[in-house]
Amino acid sequence: MLTDPYNRKINYLRLSVTDRCSLRCVYCMPAEGIELLEHEDILRFEEIVTFTEAAVAAGFSKIRITGGEPLVRKDIVSLVKEIASIKGLEDLSLTTNGILLEKYALPLKEAGLKRVNISLDSLDKDIYAKMTRGGDVNKVKTGIEKAISVGLSPVKLNAVIIKGLNEDIEALINLVIKYPVDLRFIELMPYKDYDYSFVPYGQLMKTIEKMGKLSAVKTSDGKGPAKYFKLQGAKGKIGFISGVSQEFCGECNRLRLTSDGNLRSCLFSENEIDVKKKIREGALIEELKTLITQAVLSKPKEHPLFSQKVTRKGMSQVGG
Repeated sequence: MLTDPYNRKINYLRLSVTDRCSLRCVYCMPAEGIELLEHEDILRFEEIVTFTEAAVAAGFSKIRITGGEPLVRKDIVSLVKEIASIKGLEDLSLTTNGILLEKYALPLKEAGLKRVNISLDSLDKDIYAKMTRGGDVNKVKTGIEKAISVGLSPVKLNAVIIKGLNEDIEALINLVIKYPVDLRFIELMPYKDYDYSFVPYGQLMKTIEKMGKLSAVKTSDGKGPAKYFKLQGAKGKIGFISGVSQEFCGECNRLRLTSDGNLRSCLFSENEIDVKKKIREGALIEELKTLITQAVLSKPKEHPLFSQKVTRKGMSQVGG
């Protein structure tokens, strides 16, 4: 396992496989979409696998496949199967908006995927459609049930709560009561100049406590940015990822590889290492391990979110 200059152990890679998405969530992508990458600019499957092999050889044990929306990438199940077969990899997961999950949950499970994170900001069909600019929440609900039924575990639901838009969270809480899922409330981070405001986790806790008693619990590995609680009588857990009101950079254990092959040590930094260029020039595992080490050693102590204004790519372009 690699250690950064601030003694954080780095073992988690977020792997973006596409910049395309079937939705246009208000906090992730502009209504008109983004200027999509050309086909030749996207990492090919064999290049993704080669880099992932190098990452695992360097000490990374956790991989999360992201996008855009990874399930829109052609033959994604084949890629999952190849990555899952890499010796030494302990955990392989995927983040999805859930729209295509009913179709892919079983093939992904059979290919070696262990668990899935599903974005779900509201169960109200009109609010969901507004936040995703046209998405059908019923498809997501069906995808959640399918993921549970095929044994992807844990199923984690990610909800970004925005002031004045989807603050009524009772229906989401009822999912945790009914299903063995982890529901995580994520504070909206001002990655871009939004016209929206985040809801602090303390305010959400007060709302939830009106529905029952909350007790703090630890996750199985005790790691990650989420703080988890058990609601009395619920089958699942409730988590809070409070990157705005309670910054958690000191616990960061990840690097990110964008779909066009740039390695990032921080979501909010524009500093990148061009991995794609090196791979296409013939770089082998040992040289890629050196690049990965460079990225780890360049990790900042904390993100520049509040200290400076920077021009950033969209969230869907960096696998956020």
